[in-house]
Amino acid sequence: MLNLVRDALALVYAIGRKSVCAVVGHDFGSPVAAYCALIRPDVFRSVALMSAHFDGPPPISETEEVDMAAGLAALSPPKKHYQHYYCTPDANAEMLEPDTGLPDFLRTYFHVKSADWASNKPFVLNGWTPDELARMPSYYVMGMDDSMPEAIRQHAPTRSEIDACRWLTQNDLEVYVEEFGRTGFQGGLNWYRCSFLPDHQNELRLFAGRTIEVPSCFIGGANDWGVYQSPGALERMQRSACTDMRLVELVDGAGHWVQQEKTCEVVQLLTTFLKGYCAFET
Repeated sequence: MLNLVRDALALVYAIGRKSVCAVVGHDFGSPVAAYCALIRPDVFRSVALMSAHFDGPPPISETEEVDMAAGLAALSPPKKHYQHYYCTPDANAEMLEPDTGLPDFLRTYFHVKSADWASNKPFVLNGWTPDELARMPSYYVMGMDDSMPEAIRQHAPTRSEIDACRWLTQNDLEVYVEEFGRTGFQGGLNWYRCSFLPDHQNELRLFAGRTIEVPSCFIGGANDWGVYQSPGALERMQRSACTDMRLVELVDGAGHWVQQEKTCEVVQLLTTFLKGYCAFET
């Protein structure tokens, strides 16, 4: 994570600036943006977090972790969390070369995490327990023996749903297919692998107790399970992790890809947030 913050800082200096009005991050980019603002508030003068919460650095003293992998595996039928799956050696090849082909896999993956999939109706979980996590869709808590393509295959969009999708055109999809076909997924999957290393958490404990004090906001999709996957995290973000939270908005009709599904609404929310305190430079 600190390497990623260092990259963002280097980019600011590379474009000839010593600070920027805001840093914006979506999904795994959200904690990167959060740590940018937490560690260098003099450079990143505000932060917009999207679709993934930030509830603060890990505490200085290690707490007893729930062995969620073992707990999910003990369910009947046995399950596994998608983040653990992404850490496995086979995940890249299984997603890159699924039986139905890369275009169908990517189209289905975008679909099931969007508001277009009618079954995306998230709710607050009662706790961080295997039974509660198993209530989430199969793209979060998968069958023990499933690959990601197998976990979501039954939810593939119909021809009419594909034709009705305006936020992911066929041309867009072809770009993703070409690029992921060229690079594979391993670069992104390594982010998950790193996040489970003990040294990763230990490194971030350097900032235990520190809060984000610059103006902040959170934008997510009302149909995004990612907002609810960690019980209580959204509340902790507003209550303690961010001391100057200006805006929290869950956009109707959007799932995980909120900035694609509801582009105009997201741009308006970001503009409102920035105009609230930041003098734009010409």
